[in-house]
Amino acid sequence: MRSSLRRTFLTALLLMITLPALGQESDKPRVLIKTNMGDITVELSPGTAPVTVANFLQYVDDGFYDGTVFHRVISNFMIQGGGFTADGQQKPTRAPIKNEADNGAQNLRGTIAMARTNDPDSATAQFFINVTTNMPLNHTSKENGRTWGYAVFGYVVDGMQVADKIRFVKTGRADRPVEPVIIESITRI
Repeated sequence: MRSSLRRTFLTALLLMITLPALGQESDKPRVLIKTNMGDITVELSPGTAPVTVANFLQYVDDGFYDGTVFHRVISNFMIQGGGFTADGQQKPTRAPIKNEADNGAQNLRGTIAMARTNDPDSATAQFFINVTTNMPLNHTSKENGRTWGYAVFGYVVDGMQVADKIRFVKTGRADRPVEPVIIESITRI
């Protein structure tokens, strides 16, 4: 009897711990990045980067990324994609979004962040996956002389080995892969 009561208590305790966590996970959408080198699953963080996640998901839902490439690959830094076709044509985008790099999320290995120009609020569709920890890309305070970084909006939950395979492809001019690394599709899962 005592063993049965203990088992019931432990089961109830486990459910109390697990159910809220499951609810939180459902609030974090996931996307599947299918490439010609394998699949990468990314969990997005709308709680820390709501504008960025909404923007990215709109491009996903529109099928914008289908047939784009990872056009910039630096093995000790990141893999960048989502803006060019395999023949080097840049795709037209919607208006830029507000930079959310001050959200506390760090550019750690395996995170996904928005690419942008020198203008902090210039991100549109291009993104990158950090294949190393890139602390210089984080938002810093004004005391340090810089105020903006690159907005992290999710992280790889499966397929980092694919990102690592991509990071070591042979590249040519402008860090462009010699053989195209094609993003066949990005879909919600």
